[in-house]
Amino acid sequence: MNIFLVIVGAVLLFLGFLGTFLPVLPGAPLAWFGMLAAYFSDYVIIKPVILIICAVAAIFVSVADNIFPVAMTKKSGGSKAGTWGSTIGLVVGMFIGPWGIILGPFCGALVGELINDSSDFNKCLKAAFGAFKGFLLGTGLKMVAVAVFIWFFLFGLYKGIKTESVDSVINILPTVQNVIKTV
Repeated sequence: MNIFLVIVGAVLLFLGFLGTFLPVLPGAPLAWFGMLAAYFSDYVIIKPVILIICAVAAIFVSVADNIFPVAMTKKSGGSKAGTWGSTIGLVVGMFIGPWGIILGPFCGALVGELINDSSDFNKCLKAAFGAFKGFLLGTGLKMVAVAVFIWFFLFGLYKGIKTESVDSVINILPTVQNVIKTV
């Protein structure tokens, strides 16, 4: 069960990292649940206070990720169309590759602003840059938070390996070898 929990934790942390830039996955919450799964394993040592702090951080960056693009778009003189365009551009950009993920939000915001009001291209361009900056800020915050979660997981795994819990795994190995020989 311990190994299963470590594997589940690692997979959720990996998916959480992917979720920092893929909008279909809730990055920080997934990564936090990975830490929670690993917490219940004897092989990963994570203090409860770290879990609580990381939970607060996951909530904060998830909320901020939704607020920053809107706030930066509005600050740049944009509309909801620019924000929606940025999100749609990100989704479409995922199918194009890494450059699509980077340029998709900007192009989407620009198209959204042009659809909303095409009378002033420079205003639309400024709003698109605002949406793009907001996207980068939110994504960057999520990436940093999830990277810290992964670091806590790896450090806790390293600490767990140094404790007695791994000694019990080593003691089981001769039994496993005997079972393999009989099969």
